[in-house]
Amino acid sequence: MSQESPDVAPDEVRRTTDHAPQAVLALPARPRTGRVVGAVIGFTLMGIALVVLAAYFLSVLGPAFTLIAAIIALIPLAVVLVGVGWIDRWEPEPRGALLFAFLWGATIAILVALFVDSGLQEVIAAIGGPTDFTNFAQSAIQAPIVEELGKGIGVFLIYLFAKHHVDGPIDGIVYAAVVAAGFAFTENIQYFGLEVSGYYGEDSNVALVFFVRGILSPFAHVLFTACIGYAIGVAAKRGSAWLTFGAFLLGLVPAIVLHAFWNGSTFFADFFVVYIAIHVPLFLIAVGMVALMRRQEVQLTGERLAEYAAAGWISAAEVPSLATPAGRRQAMQWAKSNGIGSVMRDYIRDATKLAYARQRMMTGRDLIGNQADEAALLARITDTRRRLAAARPTSATA
Repeated sequence: MSQESPDVAPDEVRRTTDHAPQAVLALPARPRTGRVVGAVIGFTLMGIALVVLAAYFLSVLGPAFTLIAAIIALIPLAVVLVGVGWIDRWEPEPRGALLFAFLWGATIAILVALFVDSGLQEVIAAIGGPTDFTNFAQSAIQAPIVEELGKGIGVFLIYLFAKHHVDGPIDGIVYAAVVAAGFAFTENIQYFGLEVSGYYGEDSNVALVFFVRGILSPFAHVLFTACIGYAIGVAAKRGSAWLTFGAFLLGLVPAIVLHAFWNGSTFFADFFVVYIAIHVPLFLIAVGMVALMRRQEVQLTGERLAEYAAAGWISAAEVPSLATPAGRRQAMQWAKSNGIGSVMRDYIRDATKLAYARQRMMTGRDLIGNQADEAALLARITDTRRRLAAARPTSATA
C-alpha cells in the first residue's frame, strides 16, 4: 500500500521553489560579542560555583553518599525534564541557553541560598539557638525570598543576553522551569544525601523524603519560578528591557507567595491534606494554562507562515504541514518513509523560527537584527525546499 503523503509533496515543493522570490537581502550578521562575553563570564562563574558545591557535598556527605543521592535525584529530574520537553516541543529553545539555565539553578542559585541559610543559622545560634519562630521564618520567609530571587535572576539574565529566544510566555516558562529543575536537582542531592547517610539518626526516613520530594512534588520549584518566567515572557514581547525588569520583579511576588505557602503549610496543617486540596488543583490549572498557550503558539505560526505563502516563498498547501501538530506528524511520517526525515525536520524547525522572527519584526523588536535572521532563514528554507524537491525516495511502499 502506498505511504500516505502530507499536504506538501515533492512536485509542489519544486514548483513553488522555482517561482519563489530570489532576492534575499544580504544583511550584516547579528552582533554576538555581548552574548559571547556574557556566556563566558556566566559559565565561568557557574564552574567555580560547581567546584565549591562539590567540595561542600563531599565534606558533609562524603563521596559515596553524594553519589547515591545524586543518582536518586536523577529520578525527579527526569520527570521534570520530560514535562519541560512537552512544553517546549513546538518551538524548541537552543540547547546552549537551556544548559545555561540548568547550571544557573544547579550552582549559582543554590550557592546563594546555602550562603544565606548558613549565615542566618550562625546568627540564630548566637542569639540563643533555634525556636519554633526562627524555624518558621527560615522555611516560610527566608527560603522563598532568597531562592526565588536567585532563580529569577538567572531567567532575567537569559532574557538580557538572548532576547531573540524569548518570544512570549511559553519561552519564559521553559527557561524558568529549567532553572528550577537545576535548583531542585542540587537541593535534592542535599536532602537525599542527609537521609541516606543517617545524618538525622533515628529520624532519618529516606523513603518518606523521596516520596514527598521525588513523587509528590517534583514540579514544586517549577511551579513557583514559572510565575517569574511567565511575567518575563509576556513583557518580552514588547521588547523593552526596563519593562521586562519590572515584570521580573512583579513575577517574584506570586513566586515567593506560592513558595512560602508551600513551605509554611506544614507548620499549620497536615501537609498531605493541603497538598490534595490546594497544590494539586494549582498544578492542574497551570498545566491547562500551558496547554492553552501552546495552542496560541500554533495559531501564531500558521498566521505568519500564511503571509510567506501569500508572498510566494512557500506554497499554501505547505502551511498546514508546517503549522499544525497533525500536519507536522503526517509530514514527518511521509519524509521518514522516504528517507528524508532529517531534511523535513530542518524545514519545520526553520519555518517555525521564521514565523517568530516575523512576529518580532511586526512588534518592532530589534528590526535590523530580525531582518538579518529573516534573510538567513529564507535562504535556508529555499535551500531545504530544493533538497526536498530533489530527494529521491528510498521507499515508496509500506
